[in-house]
Amino acid sequence: MTINIKNNVYWIGKIDWELRKFHGNEYSTFKGSSYNSYLIKEEKTIVVDTVYKPFAKEYIHNLENIIDLKKVDAVIVNHAEVDHSGALPELMQYIPEVPVYCSKNGVKIIKGHYHKDWNFNPVKTGDSIDIGNGKKLIFVDMQMLHWPDSMASYLTGDNILFSNDAFGQHYASEFMFNDLVDEYELYNEAIKYYANILAPFSSLVEKKIDEIVAMNIPIEIIAPSHGVIWRANPVQIVKKYQTWSKDYQENQIIIIYDTMWGGTRIMAENIALGIKSSNEKVTIKLFNISSSDKNDIITEVFKSKMVIVGSPTINKGITVAVAGILEEIEGLKFKNKKAAAFGCYGWSGESVTRINESLKKAGFEIVSNGLKCLWNPDAESIEKCITFGKELAGNLSNSIE
Repeated sequence: MTINIKNNVYWIGKIDWELRKFHGNEYSTFKGSSYNSYLIKEEKTIVVDTVYKPFAKEYIHNLENIIDLKKVDAVIVNHAEVDHSGALPELMQYIPEVPVYCSKNGVKIIKGHYHKDWNFNPVKTGDSIDIGNGKKLIFVDMQMLHWPDSMASYLTGDNILFSNDAFGQHYASEFMFNDLVDEYELYNEAIKYYANILAPFSSLVEKKIDEIVAMNIPIEIIAPSHGVIWRANPVQIVKKYQTWSKDYQENQIIIIYDTMWGGTRIMAENIALGIKSSNEKVTIKLFNISSSDKNDIITEVFKSKMVIVGSPTINKGITVAVAGILEEIEGLKFKNKKAAAFGCYGWSGESVTRINESLKKAGFEIVSNGLKCLWNPDAESIEKCITFGKELAGNLSNSIE
C-alpha cells in the first residue's frame, strides 16, 4: 500500500494489525502499530527509514512496484532501532553503494546491528542535502529522544518534519492521518507512548522543541515513524509534548496494589473511599498490578499527582508484580509526584518499608510512613484505611498543573 502525503512524498510503510507487544514484552500495543517509511520523488529519489525486519521482503516487493530500486539516490536512517531499520539490509543488497545518511552515533549502532560497512554519511543539526526542484532535506539532531543516534529530517518546500519516534503512537489505522481517526483514541495512544518511552528524557524534549521552534521553520505535516501522520494542525502534538515534558500531572491519584488473599485489595478500596470523602473533585484510579496492563498503569502514574502503592509482605519483601512495576517506574524518572505505601502482613510486615524505599529511590516525595494491617482487615483496620485516605487527600494540592 502506498499513500500520497503531499506532492511527491509518499508513505510506503507497513501497518501491523496483529502487533500486541513491542520492545520484546515491555510495551503493550492493543491497537497494533505501523512502521512508517517514506519515499520522496524529486530530482533525487530518497527513502526515509524502512520497516521492521519481519516485513522486509514485503517492503522491498512493494517498493519495487513503485520505483526502480537502482534509481534510489539516498537512504535516510533517522534512528537505527530495528523497527525502523530492519529492512535496511534487504534494501542495501540492491543498492550497496548508495549513500546512507544518519547521525554519527547512528553509524555505530547500525554497524552494531547489521555488521555492514555501507556508504555512511554522518550528519548533524543544520546539515542538509539538495534533492532538486529547489528542495532540501535538513537534519536535526534528536539525541536521546529516545536513543543516542536519534535525529529528524525536515523537507523544505513541502514543510514536512520526519520526526521518527517523536510525536508517534502505537496505533494501527487504515486512515493514516490525524484528522481521519478518533481523536480520543489517538491522544490516549500518544500519551501512553510518551509516558512509557519518552518520559525519562522530558528535559531534553523541552529543550529540543524549543530549539526546533527557534529555527522558525514552517511545519505543515509531522510524519512520525509509528502511528498516524499529523497533517491537521500538526503543531497540536508539539504543544502536547511541551505540556507533558514539564513534570506533567492531572488532578488524579492512582492506587496500585497486589494482593494474595484479598486483604491488601480491601485496604486499597477503603483508602480510595477515604480520599473521595475528603476530596470529591480528585480522580481516583485503582489497579491490581497482577491483573492489569503495566503500560496502562504507568500512563496513569504519569498523569497522577500522587501514587499510592500496596503489597502484602511475602518473605520479608513485596510481591514480584509490585517489585517489577516499581523498578520500571524508577527508570522513567517521573518528577513532582507524591507517594505513600500500604499493605497487609502476617508476622513481619516489611512491605511498606520496602515500597517506601523504592518510591524514594524513584524520586517521589514520601508523604506518610505508610499503613500496615495485620492479617485480613477488620472493622478497626478498615476505619484506619479510610482515615489514611483522608490524610493523604490533605497532602494533595488542589491545583491542576
